[in-house]
Amino acid sequence: MRIGIYAVEGTTLFHLSVPQMVFDEVARLGIAPWETFLVNENGGSVGTAEGYAVTGVQDWGEAAGAEVLVVPTWHADGRLAGHEMLERLVAAHARGATIVGLCLGTIPVADAGLLAGRAAVTHWQAFGLLSARHPDLELDETVLYVDHGDVLTSAGTASGLDACLHLVRARLGTDAANKVARSLVIAPHREGGQAQYIERPVPEQDEQDQLSRAMAWALEHLGAPLPASRLARAAHMSPRTFARAFPAATGTTAAVWVKAQRLDEARRLLETTDRSVEQIAGDAGWGSVVTMRQAFTRSLGISPTQYRRQFRDR
Repeated sequence: MRIGIYAVEGTTLFHLSVPQMVFDEVARLGIAPWETFLVNENGGSVGTAEGYAVTGVQDWGEAAGAEVLVVPTWHADGRLAGHEMLERLVAAHARGATIVGLCLGTIPVADAGLLAGRAAVTHWQAFGLLSARHPDLELDETVLYVDHGDVLTSAGTASGLDACLHLVRARLGTDAANKVARSLVIAPHREGGQAQYIERPVPEQDEQDQLSRAMAWALEHLGAPLPASRLARAAHMSPRTFARAFPAATGTTAAVWVKAQRLDEARRLLETTDRSVEQIAGDAGWGSVVTMRQAFTRSLGISPTQYRRQFRDR
């Protein structure tokens, strides 16, 4: 799969490297022959915010066959994209390419009309600008990414990692995404419903260690009941302290986090084993097939059986 990444003048090296780092790791690990390349209107090179010049940028013609087109960021002033860029985004979408807007890259994707009347997310500081320009957008600052299948948008900065890993998971499965995350030493799955902005993003070290131990313990016991009170005990915290510390550190509640991990585990088992749906429901901690089916339908729009069939067909 060929993935074009738009190189905007003045970009930061971090924003430009996020999709390359995640998607190129797929090829480096031998999972699939994915290939990334940089592209913009003129090709050649672009200057970065750090003062470096990035060379090897292709012109728009190279993007004609790309299956995914990523806009990893945009100008901080939110300026309108040029007519040619908007036309290229529309044309790529029309021929079936997936369009990805990371962080401020959501702005030109919206300007191209690809998000009209749909849900989207961008960096929380740009919500006012984007809402004023596109009042029909359903912007949600409580999520890390929003995936419509044909268009994917992410929240600010590091959320681009989550969105890119999500795309790996959607195209290649949970096991592939976990291998990439493990190789890059990043979280394999932060739920898309997790808040992008946390008032106190770095908890005290003791709290961080306690929460990390509790989360690691929970991942090893997904098949058991995992109420917040049990996680609090695993963290050696009082329920009240845990109820404050967990959302402050992760941006979501313990209950939502546990459901996300169980969904991810069920997806992994459906992809990689021949266990029955009933067995998987028990192993992943859903308790019953009905409960797991409801979670799949709510989060993915399909049943576990349909998910297994689609993944194997893919």
